[in-house]
Amino acid sequence: MSVKAFKLVSAVEREMLMGDKNYINIECIECCGKNLYIGTNDCFIYHFLLDENISTAGKITFAATKQLHKYLGLKKPVSELKAASALTRLLVLCDNTITLVNMMNLEPVPTGAKIKGAVTFALNENPVSGDPFCVEVCIISVKRRTIQMFMVFEDRVQIVKEVFTPEQPCAVAVDGYYLCLALTTQYIILNYNTGVSQDLFPYCSDEKRPIVKRIGRQEFLLAGPGGLGMFATVDGISQRAPVHWSENVIGAALCFPYVVALDDEFITVHSMLDQQQKQTLPFKEGHILQDFEGKVIVATNKGVYILVPLPLEKQIQDLLASHRVEEALVLAKGARRNIPKEKFQVMYKRILQQAGFIQFAQLQFLEAKELFR
Repeated sequence: MSVKAFKLVSAVEREMLMGDKNYINIECIECCGKNLYIGTNDCFIYHFLLDENISTAGKITFAATKQLHKYLGLKKPVSELKAASALTRLLVLCDNTITLVNMMNLEPVPTGAKIKGAVTFALNENPVSGDPFCVEVCIISVKRRTIQMFMVFEDRVQIVKEVFTPEQPCAVAVDGYYLCLALTTQYIILNYNTGVSQDLFPYCSDEKRPIVKRIGRQEFLLAGPGGLGMFATVDGISQRAPVHWSENVIGAALCFPYVVALDDEFITVHSMLDQQQKQTLPFKEGHILQDFEGKVIVATNKGVYILVPLPLEKQIQDLLASHRVEEALVLAKGARRNIPKEKFQVMYKRILQQAGFIQFAQLQFLEAKELFR
């Protein structure tokens, strides 16, 4: 049964990005605060400022204002962008090289610091160095079966570690010393400090695109066999039941308490609290789905959209209005971590009371009594 958890709102229209140049495609996106960066197939980076507007009726719209665009001077697509806001740097992967550019003017750093030989890369969101003016970057190297760890400063980079993997890696996420890797035939957890690795489960990267996503401290979300979204901790165990995706998921994102997935026709929303599918949004030609500081963004080759979450209280009230008491109570308990304690207690008491009256009206007196109590 469906819940209206998100609304899809347009953020950047195709005309703003490409005008009448049909050959331009969006390859990657990055969002940091109000700053939205787009990398294209013709080697440009575009910088937009995103402003969120709420009408008196509560309708949310986004206005994107183009700041500038920059040509990187190669005939290759910009494959990945990651912001390191503490350094005011944007890490740009193009033609197997990560270049550091200034977040505001998109100019390369004067020292010319770069990391060469990178297939793809991930930032460590739970860094081990303790240096606030440094980001830790893990790259899958062009060298066969090799992962490299770097420390990236404002104007220089430094290699920290090189680790060899049993098979060729094709996707990586990092948490502290732990790497969650999609290899050719399986997912593994690898501690790059000790070299100890642990097999998770088999997966064939030749058949479909692996998904490896850090969703919290020492926990990852992976595209498993049979269209399952699987959760795994750094200890190699799963503390949550899997969610049932379609077989051809392209990307996944987390917006607690929901896991959002993209395939070639739909955006689907599953609850992490009861694993049920809550919402399906038709979305054709999507190829990017990512979350940035709680903001979920999807993109086609030509446009960028934001999935705006509806307030949890509104979702709970909608469930109660449909007499879906159990689901409402599960969502209310899950909302505890998103709402200040005093406000939560007042809200939760009111919800228990409403749920009690619904059960009472349905002659479920024992259940109603428990809720009233």
